[in-house]
Amino acid sequence: MSLLFELPEVPCVAVLGEHGRYPVRRIFCVGRNYAAHARELGNAVDREAPIWFTKAPAALCHSGETIAYPPGTQDCHYEMELVVALGAAGFEVAAEDAMSLVYGYACGFDMTRRDLQNAAKAKGYPWDTGKDFENGAVIGPITRAEALGQNAFDPSAEKRITLAKNGETKQDAPLSEMIWSLPELIADLSRLYHLAPGDLIYTGTPAGVGPVAPGDRLEGRIEGLEPVVLTIDAI
Repeated sequence: MSLLFELPEVPCVAVLGEHGRYPVRRIFCVGRNYAAHARELGNAVDREAPIWFTKAPAALCHSGETIAYPPGTQDCHYEMELVVALGAAGFEVAAEDAMSLVYGYACGFDMTRRDLQNAAKAKGYPWDTGKDFENGAVIGPITRAEALGQNAFDPSAEKRITLAKNGETKQDAPLSEMIWSLPELIADLSRLYHLAPGDLIYTGTPAGVGPVAPGDRLEGRIEGLEPVVLTIDAI
């Protein structure tokens, strides 16, 4: 069988200390996983189950890049997140076993066309155009889990997640403010999908999200991980 046209190579992410790169199969994202962020957007805090949405691998954007302001929006927002990279398959995994699926962690931005998302929500439509677009899933280099220790992102670790825009801190919160912990998120997702190596999970953003403009520089940090950096082209 011959292909009618060539597709781009599989998107992949750099891994600290590795020559090989991490190929991306799917991108899952969690909405409203920090209570203060849910409230700042006027949303109820839902503790019944995680809220999931997806982004295509084609939305992947590497840390350090300069991108054009996203098309079709007048209100693009940053959302700083801890990203979990899976390295093993799992289906209907118990929470106590969920962390065995983790390959590593990274800092990431879930970029959001907020005006499109809000318009879709007002009509009861899916969020797809507000969330899934080119360069909408920004990610820094992955740090392997064993380099950080098994309990690196346990709530008791009290590590902070921060974002600065043009040098001014906009988001700053402990990861312990997550409504759903990493084991709970992985276990819940594994009841909906057959998880596999190459799956990324963006785990939600704390309060302080806001708009970007041409010329802005974003820098996100989580203790123990390489930062994620993005510049919006000034032109």
